[in-house]
Amino acid sequence: MFRSKAEKKVAEAGYDPARLPPGQYLTEKWPVLHAGDVPSYPPDLAGWSFRVHGEVETPLELTWAELSQLPTMTVVQDIHCVTRWSRFDAELTGVPWSEIRERIGQKPSARYAIAHAEQGFTANVPAAFLEREGAMLCTHADGEPLTPEHGWPLRLVVPGKYFWKSAKWLRAIELSATDQPGFWERYGYHNDADPWQEQRYGF
Repeated sequence: MFRSKAEKKVAEAGYDPARLPPGQYLTEKWPVLHAGDVPSYPPDLAGWSFRVHGEVETPLELTWAELSQLPTMTVVQDIHCVTRWSRFDAELTGVPWSEIRERIGQKPSARYAIAHAEQGFTANVPAAFLEREGAMLCTHADGEPLTPEHGWPLRLVVPGKYFWKSAKWLRAIELSATDQPGFWERYGYHNDADPWQEQRYGF
């Protein structure tokens, strides 16, 4: 027996229905959702940089050329949006957090990671989620560079959370001893954002 019509459709598509969190439906598309406009950058990303700061021994700032020299990984994982769509088997490529961590001297007090993106957007997660398999500073999806609408040149990918936590147009990660609710959390979204618990809203 299936819990929902959505689970039945997942099975008919040849997938295990257990992969679909409650309240979600499967799509083969990658819908575009964000607040504000899509940022524009020069093709060579001149002047662009990515920073890591806060509870670290050695703050880090990388140009695009420097970031591009770091080792990368490719993972295939499912992504789930708070607006109820799920996309299975997304192929994502980027720099694993371990490559950043060994360069910054992450302090034990760094309990939270605050993603800072363009236009003042922020997203917050426990720092431990950056250590999860598949967490990365993502540059490519499905074998191609991220499109501008999906966060080119860099977005955070945080497995185990609704996808709004995977901030597009990433410019910095601040490691913090205290939590700092992000943009959507301040508008009432759930701070924890676990799709398996349907933690969509905090009220």
